[in-house]
Amino acid sequence: MAESFLDSLTERYNTLTRSEKKLAGHIFANATKVQYLSINSLAEDSGVSQATITRFCRKMGLSGYHNLKIALAKSDRAAHSGTTGPESGLPSVEEEDDLSAVCRRLCDSYQSSLRETMEQLQPDSFHRAVTLLSGAKHVYCFGQGAGMVMALETAALFSMVSQSFVHISDSHLQMVHTALATPEDVILFFSYSGSTKEVQEILNLAKERGVPILLVTHFRNSPAARLADTVLLCGYDENPIQSGSVAAKMGQLLLIDCLFHAYCSQNPEQSLAMRVAVSEAVSRKLL
Repeated sequence: MAESFLDSLTERYNTLTRSEKKLAGHIFANATKVQYLSINSLAEDSGVSQATITRFCRKMGLSGYHNLKIALAKSDRAAHSGTTGPESGLPSVEEEDDLSAVCRRLCDSYQSSLRETMEQLQPDSFHRAVTLLSGAKHVYCFGQGAGMVMALETAALFSMVSQSFVHISDSHLQMVHTALATPEDVILFFSYSGSTKEVQEILNLAKERGVPILLVTHFRNSPAARLADTVLLCGYDENPIQSGSVAAKMGQLLLIDCLFHAYCSQNPEQSLAMRVAVSEAVSRKLL
């Protein structure tokens, strides 16, 4: 059914409620765009409630909204079989392109991600983020899947200048540390969608305990963004088939590096002393 989702939707259209038909009409007109939207964004764009979208997914035999996006992505990919580009979930590459051309087009997608991230970077939010990190007793770096990789990258980079940054990959241990965290700590969570069960559970617990939350995400109006004290947005529109793409990571890496250099500028003497000590220690491992 996934590869002919729009055909199935056409066949079942007359069985839908008025609001579901309104949603279906929006999907027909924006099948490619919907793949990149959060459920909140689709509800706003289509003029229906999130509950309507959830009911619509169940009526179409899908377990949830993410499965709807996958079904649309597969249908879109089948419709553009043999092609590449935004419709196929791959960088635009022509059949006659050689490997160097493929690499150039991938590079273009990375540059696009970096540019979009910079365009969305709000000075007030960035300064608040730096202030949170600089004043925290502990910064717990969390994420799941691709977000976990970004959290690890953050902890690894900041470990050169601070012992406050802690990376925890296991979701159960993330809950444990959140339950023991205090308002003097910070939860730094990486979630591209901002709409997973893990991020919702952890951030709800953090709010209960009064722990400041810094979120890196792509969607400004995601459930996680509504819980966060400060939100930094990363660029690049990623469809479900591209989940964990390098291009999406590039924008997040830029934010991490900007935070790192701003953090060092807030603590210049300590940062320099620790970087020198680390460099001297690591040099002993060189042949």
